[in-house]
Amino acid sequence: MTTILILLGVAALILFYFVGIYNKLVRKRSMMEEGWSGIDVQLKKRHNLIPNLVETVKGYAKHEQETLNQVITARNAATSAQNAKEAIAAEGKLNSALANIFALSEAYPDLKANTTFLNLQKELSAIEGDVEKARRYYNATVRENNIMIESFPSNIVAGTGNFDLGEFFEIEDESQRSAPDVKF
Repeated sequence: MTTILILLGVAALILFYFVGIYNKLVRKRSMMEEGWSGIDVQLKKRHNLIPNLVETVKGYAKHEQETLNQVITARNAATSAQNAKEAIAAEGKLNSALANIFALSEAYPDLKANTTFLNLQKELSAIEGDVEKARRYYNATVRENNIMIESFPSNIVAGTGNFDLGEFFEIEDESQRSAPDVKF
């Protein structure tokens, strides 16, 4: 009789242990989703600002239509991304396109001095800082989630509970790490 009680006690402890692991995995997944939501909010702000920036530049650089079209195309791809992986790739292309548009301001002194352009550039720069902070938080939550999913014995619970590894928000295309080559 005492052996049965001891076995039931051990089984209960093991069950509570695995329930605790499951709950921790749920918490990590929720934090990761919250982190992505923070990035999403900042990216939406950025996407809303870009048409104003493009319209301001259009007035000064009418013959730079290709650069402006690249920015709009990249913005549209970024706003239509369906998941984190697509968004990460699209945002990398948008970063490159935006770098080109700011390089245009060097070639157009009137544009460079335009207060609307300067304000939009300042606001976009602030949003970029917020995106970077949100990205760091998100990547930290992805790291914690992935460690938990891949570690023993939580990997057993993660496998049976269908917990997936998160995707880091990072630059995948090495060419995006370098400064754009702008020629006039």
